[in-house]
Amino acid sequence: MLCHSVSRSGRISWPLAFTLIAIIIAIAFMIIFWRIETWPARTAQQSTAELEKLGKDLRSAFIDIAHLQPRITINNRVYMEQTTPVSELVVLSRRIEVEHELLHTWVGSSKRVKLHGTFIVKAGFDLQQALSIDIRPNEIIVQLPHARILGIEQEQVDVLAFENGLWNRISGQDMQSELSNLPELAREKAAESDLPAEAEHTLQQQIKERVHASQPLHLIFKGGAANEAKGTTNTQ
Repeated sequence: MLCHSVSRSGRISWPLAFTLIAIIIAIAFMIIFWRIETWPARTAQQSTAELEKLGKDLRSAFIDIAHLQPRITINNRVYMEQTTPVSELVVLSRRIEVEHELLHTWVGSSKRVKLHGTFIVKAGFDLQQALSIDIRPNEIIVQLPHARILGIEQEQVDVLAFENGLWNRISGQDMQSELSNLPELAREKAAESDLPAEAEHTLQQQIKERVHASQPLHLIFKGGAANEAKGTTNTQ
C-alpha cells in the first residue's frame, strides 16, 4: 500500500499532498468562521467589562469627593443603586466681607449705625435631589442638581459707627435688624460673584481628574439654582 501513497524516492504523492492541503484549509476556515461567529459576543463581554470597570471608577470618585455612591446605569441597566450617607456636598468655601449702614433722622435728631461683617459662604450641592450616572459606550452622562449656597457662617462683626441722636436713640430692634441684614448681603454678594457656578466647574474638574475615560464625560445640571446663579446650565 505504501507504494501507492509514496513514490520510490520517498516523497509524498500529489493526491495525498492535495488531501492534506485541503484538510488544513478546511480547518483554517472553521477557525476563522468560529472567530467571526463568536466575535460579537466576545466584543460585548469585553465592552461590558470595560464599562463596569468605568462604573466602579466613577463610584470611587464620588465616594472620595462626596462620600456617597450615586445611582449608576450601564446601557440603561441599573448597575448600582444610590446611597446617601450625607445630605449636602460642600465644594467651595469663600470668605466674604460686607457692610451695612443705618442712618435715620427724626425731628432734626439723627442716629447712625454702621456694621462690617465677615462671613464664610459655602457653595455646593443638595444630594437629596436626583443624582445619577448613565454609562454608555459612546458617552458618560452625570445628572445632578445645580449648585447653590448651602450655608453662611458668621466669622466676625465689627461696629464701625454707633452714633445716637439727642432724642433719636438707637434701639435693640435697630441693632437686631442691622445684624440680620449682613448674612443676606453676604449671600447676595456670593451669588453675584458666581460662586455656585464656580462650584459646578470645580466638581466637574474633580471628577475628570479622577476618572480617565475614552468617551466624553458630560455633566448636566438640572433644575434652578436656589439663588439664581448666573450660568444656570452647564453641559460639558
